[in-house]
Amino acid sequence: MFTNNMFKIQWAPINIPPRRRLQTFFIGIYVLSLFMFGLYSYLICGLVIYFGNIYLKALFITYVFWILYDKNRIHNCNRGPGVRWMRDSFFGRQIREYFPVELVKTAELHPNKNYLLACFPHGVISFGFFTNMCSDITKWNALFPKVRVHLATLGMHFNSPFWREVIRSWGMISVGRDSLLRHLKISNDPDAPVNSDGYCASAVAVIVGGSEEALDARPGNYVLTLKNRKGFIKVAMQSGAAIVPVFSFGENDLFDQIKNPPQSKVRKIQNFIKEKTGIPPLMVLGRGFFQYSFGLIPQRKRIVQVVGSPIDVPQCSDPEQEVVEKYHRIFMESLNSLFETHKRKYIENADEIKLSFK
Repeated sequence: MFTNNMFKIQWAPINIPPRRRLQTFFIGIYVLSLFMFGLYSYLICGLVIYFGNIYLKALFITYVFWILYDKNRIHNCNRGPGVRWMRDSFFGRQIREYFPVELVKTAELHPNKNYLLACFPHGVISFGFFTNMCSDITKWNALFPKVRVHLATLGMHFNSPFWREVIRSWGMISVGRDSLLRHLKISNDPDAPVNSDGYCASAVAVIVGGSEEALDARPGNYVLTLKNRKGFIKVAMQSGAAIVPVFSFGENDLFDQIKNPPQSKVRKIQNFIKEKTGIPPLMVLGRGFFQYSFGLIPQRKRIVQVVGSPIDVPQCSDPEQEVVEKYHRIFMESLNSLFETHKRKYIENADEIKLSFK
């Protein structure tokens, strides 16, 4: 909850090392891009088509038609690995070092099968998952060689001109069912040859709680949207992929939010807008470039993403609801066990904190 302390500006020291200033600059650019790029991309296209010369208009109109033509491929069967230098970049390393972001391995992910990574919590922006699985995958490749990872996101992002090209270069895919099944059914043969880029298995990360869970993202709060989220279990069973619980400690500590209990007027307004647009209006408090008291830049807090042990599920094209329910319970128990096992390493006053599912 916002307090009166937000009006007392705490300025950053003048003698902060340049490398830390650079990290803050890059994280600020990333946050502003997320908030504004989608909107501005439509505006830029409209201005160019209206005011540009005939050649520029023709180019942009062609690009818009290409987006419409390419829409089904993106949502249903895009398998591109992304752009290598975008997934192992100076930009990604600056974001990793800003917090910093860490990746912890607790079990092997063998390259003879595919994996659905069920990730929690969403946080406000999911910096840990973005860093480890999109912009700087060097840590992932070191811990899980031959397993190519993709982060799934809302399909609406692939409809935005220009922005769609950026997130595709990071290896992001649509979270739609057809897209997930396409990626999770690839290379399930134990004797499948290694691809030309060195991978022979696929791991798809799904942030299960989504935007609903983001509404509960605040420091010290561990409320996960999971009780009624069972589609990922069904997708895993239909594809034959193992389910891997992943927990990102520190993800909820980066921003504060205005108080919005489930039945409050604020939450009702947020839910209404989310139903209409797909994205809830989060009223968050972070820091600025030169001060720590307010702004949209996340606080510099440690993020530790812990990858749990795979849960094998039976492959079935049309699983019965009772079986889905069974493995959903198993997953919830496994996620809670992962949290309880590691929380004392990464959370202050850990004995007082429990996971809560809604």
